[in-house]
Amino acid sequence: MVVTQENVSVNGSRRLSAQEIADILRDRIREGQLKAGDRLPTQAELADEFGVERGTVRQALRALQEDGLLTNVSKGSPPRIAESPPVPDDQPQPTMVALGPRLVEAFSAPRVKVDVVCHTSETLMLALSEPLRLIHEGRVRPESIDFRVLMPSRYIPLAFPVLVEEEADDPVHQRWLQMRNAQARVLQHNLRGVRKVHPHVDVRVAFRALPFTPPSKLYLLNGEEALFGYYLVTRREEEYESRTLEMYDALGSQSLLFSSLKRAGHRDAAFVEESQKWFDALWETITTEMTLS
Repeated sequence: MVVTQENVSVNGSRRLSAQEIADILRDRIREGQLKAGDRLPTQAELADEFGVERGTVRQALRALQEDGLLTNVSKGSPPRIAESPPVPDDQPQPTMVALGPRLVEAFSAPRVKVDVVCHTSETLMLALSEPLRLIHEGRVRPESIDFRVLMPSRYIPLAFPVLVEEEADDPVHQRWLQMRNAQARVLQHNLRGVRKVHPHVDVRVAFRALPFTPPSKLYLLNGEEALFGYYLVTRREEEYESRTLEMYDALGSQSLLFSSLKRAGHRDAAFVEESQKWFDALWETITTEMTLS
C-alpha cells in the first residue's frame, strides 16, 4: 500500500486502512477468538485499539457484514458475529475449518480416541485448542483421551518438502524436522496437561515413525468418522536461517477434508471401517517410536 497523508498519524506512524482492520477481525473470527453470537467491541473501542478514526472502523465493519460475517451493524449497538450456515456432511472443507468443530464433537464422548496420519501435527495442534478449553472449563468431561499419530521418519528422504535445486546439506529437511518435533511436543504437552488439571482423565499420546511420506492426511475420530484429504504440492519460498529456500511443499492447513461417517445408511460407512482397520494394522506393523528431539 502507498502511504499517503490520510493514513499517517500525528506521531508519524502509519495508520491501518479499513481493509487491514477488516482482515485482522476476519482472522480473529476464523481462528475462533471471536465466535458466532459474540459481540464485537464498540466502534469507539475498536478505533482506540487500532488508532484510527471511527469512520475507518465503520468501513471495516461494513466489509465484514457484506461478507456475511457480522450482523446487527448499526450505530445503536455493537455488531455480533454471524452464525455459520450449516454445511452438508458430504461437502469438503479446508482442514483449518473442518477439523476443529469435528474434534469438539469427538471430545464430547466419554472415551475419546483419535488416530492420525499426517506430515506434521501443526493443524491438529491448533484445532485442539477449542476442545481442550472446553475440558478445562468443565463443559466436556471425557474419561479417557487416546491419541495415536503417524508421521514420517526423520531418516527417510521425503517426497516433500524438497529443494527445487538439490543440495548436499538439505536445509529444507532440517526445517521440516524442527517443525515436526516442535509441533508434536506442543501437542503432547497440551494433551498431557489435561491430566495435571483433571487427574481422573486417562490420557495417552503416542507417536510412531512412518517409513514413507504420506500423500494424504487422515483423521479417525472415535472410530465413527474419517476425515480424509490429499496434500497438494506446490512450488513456494520460505525464509530459514537468513536465507530464502525455494522448495516443493504442501500446505496441509489448506487441504480439503472429506468427511465419511459410520452411521447407518451413510454412503461412506464402509470407508470409515476400512480406514480404521488399515490404521490399526499399520500401527501394529510400525513399531518405531518417533523421537521428538
